[in-house]
Amino acid sequence: MRIKTNKEHFLSCNVAAFTYHEGCEVFDKLKVGKRVTLVREDENPYDHNAVAIFFGETHIGYIPRRQNESIAKFLDLGYGDIFEARIQSVDPAAHPEEQVNIVIYLKRKESK
Repeated sequence: MRIKTNKEHFLSCNVAAFTYHEGCEVFDKLKVGKRVTLVREDENPYDHNAVAIFFGETHIGYIPRRQNESIAKFLDLGYGDIFEARIQSVDPAAHPEEQVNIVIYLKRKESK
């Protein structure tokens, strides 16, 4: 028997371009389980599927290019509320592009 939960795992990934954004300014606040927000950047000149990751008001990086296409499509179609993103791990000793990982869940539609 499968246990029914309120969310299902969709994707785990590192925070790409961490060194190019403000992640180091809030690094000491990045804790496992804290929420992050996914924001579509459809006019990003480097990646037409760019999805930025914010911790509060701070831009800390992006979903990696090789993993962002499906999330970008959902966000473009207005389905951003189906995602819940949280910090999965933080490793200060790792290479900056691998220091912070997030997990993205798909939230189960509430039954009426």
